[in-house]
Amino acid sequence: MKPAPFEYFAPESLEHAVDLLHTHGDGAKVLAGGQSLVPLMNMRLARPAAVVDINRIPGLAYIADGAETIRIGALTRLRAAETSGVVAARCPLLRDALRLVGHVQIRNRGTVGGSVAHADPAAELTAVLALLDGRVVVEGRRGTRVIPAADLFVTYLTTSLEADEVLTEVQFPAVPPGAGWSWLEVARRYGDFALAGAGVVLRVAGGAIAEARIGLTGLGPVPVRARAAERLLAGRAASEALWAEAAAAVRDTVEPDGDIHATAEYRRHVAGVVVQRALREAIGRAGDAPRP
Repeated sequence: MKPAPFEYFAPESLEHAVDLLHTHGDGAKVLAGGQSLVPLMNMRLARPAAVVDINRIPGLAYIADGAETIRIGALTRLRAAETSGVVAARCPLLRDALRLVGHVQIRNRGTVGGSVAHADPAAELTAVLALLDGRVVVEGRRGTRVIPAADLFVTYLTTSLEADEVLTEVQFPAVPPGAGWSWLEVARRYGDFALAGAGVVLRVAGGAIAEARIGLTGLGPVPVRARAAERLLAGRAASEALWAEAAAAVRDTVEPDGDIHATAEYRRHVAGVVVQRALREAIGRAGDAPRP
């Protein structure tokens, strides 16, 4: 398989990259790790007229520990984030999700920014970003913009970035101290995209769940926040009956698509299963939490 003809550019500054994207408009694609774009081009599912390779631009690969947020440069390799001590200590949910992104060979080349900008709703990082209310930083001809996760994902493989904007940084809020977390998913084989996956963060205070966050992947055109289940959990004591109620709330609200890998009904059922298991695991990790 070979891609359709295209022009290749390798700018060495962000300004030059933005200018190239502005010149070529919707006909241009940004190349970071290439683990999604190149296969799409080889299968001719994507036919950009121009490819703008940003790998020669300095200063886009880093992991910075902020007061409440981990800032990760767009060109940071997935494997670097997965093995980062900062990520493990401040956001173990992200570390656990990264371990299930494809295979290690893919994580060695794929980038954090590229994964988020690709906006695959079956991917792990998009759901983690939505779950934590993270943000991205983008640079364009009109300057710098910070986009919340809730405003970033539009539909399948589509974001709110303008044609001449480059995603430069992804900001993941840290998991609060003492909170429990879990990332679980079901896939046909290790390394495949999840048929359904769930991330959970539970903060416990006074013997009850003070805050619950649930993010879902593989269950629609964008990553899903299980808001109804989050509201149901808040203020209540952990119990197996409560986990079952939350799973039912998830099944009642998600609207997955069916495909050759799984029917919509199967994805909906599995969504409830992984949420229930993730809640159980998260409460077991929460500091001073009573066990159901």
